[in-house]
Amino acid sequence: MPASTARCTPSRRAGGSVLSDGNHQPPRPPRIFLAGDSATVTREVSKAPMTGWGQVLHFFITPEIEVVNCARAGASARTFSERGRLDWILANIAPGDYLLICFGINDNKPEEWLRTEAYGDFPLHLRAFIDGARERQAHPVLVSPPERDSHDVHGNLPRSITEYPMAMADVAAECSVPYINLYDQSRSWWAELGPEGVRPFFINLEPNEHPNYPEGFHDPGHMTPAGAIACARFVAYSLAADQVVPAHWAVDLDRGHFPPDAVTWLDDATHHELTRARTLGTG
Repeated sequence: MPASTARCTPSRRAGGSVLSDGNHQPPRPPRIFLAGDSATVTREVSKAPMTGWGQVLHFFITPEIEVVNCARAGASARTFSERGRLDWILANIAPGDYLLICFGINDNKPEEWLRTEAYGDFPLHLRAFIDGARERQAHPVLVSPPERDSHDVHGNLPRSITEYPMAMADVAAECSVPYINLYDQSRSWWAELGPEGVRPFFINLEPNEHPNYPEGFHDPGHMTPAGAIACARFVAYSLAADQVVPAHWAVDLDRGHFPPDAVTWLDDATHHELTRARTLGTG
């Protein structure tokens, strides 16, 4: 749906059953689709240890519920739609499924082809996701993106994308859509941890520490498994605590440790194929 025609349509109560077919087969369990950018995306093995929170959301969701991560690194709400990725989701989502929508980081960037305005076209694009899901009797949920490790030299943590979570909260209220405020929650964590304490949650690699980055790599915008797991845990907790999904869908919320091999990355060929296939556009 073009952003210019987006609207807010009424929603059925979340948690409704999935329709069965004419053969009276048991209903398929609902799925959780994810739309977002690199904060949410499932990374390929050549990018490890970069990890999106959507890559590990299944740690905290009962195995009967499939998580379909359609997030794309580098996407804004605009480009995700323009390149046919929203169309692919809407072609595959079914009644009773959920669509978690997490944008704002790249929408804030200055490039004209990427950027949206927080109180301009950003809300219009969000409403296209919302209306598309509701028209298919699925349940949209808005999730603000996590904060970056934006500590300054004095140890303060300035806000990096203030207007976008605010605009998302406004859209959620206007459209009666559940809103998970991951931005404020993560910012509170990072501020409490301080510049040194938050380092393990973001990419901070010294030379020869990881084979993917032999020269070292420091990236305050992309998370490690620790950061992604923290964010995914909060998203799953919020979905259940706010009664967006049935409470029993959330599992292992109190689990304190995951072994290093629990987090996996897609091989590059599979990642490329999924990126290519999960679009009804050209890119």
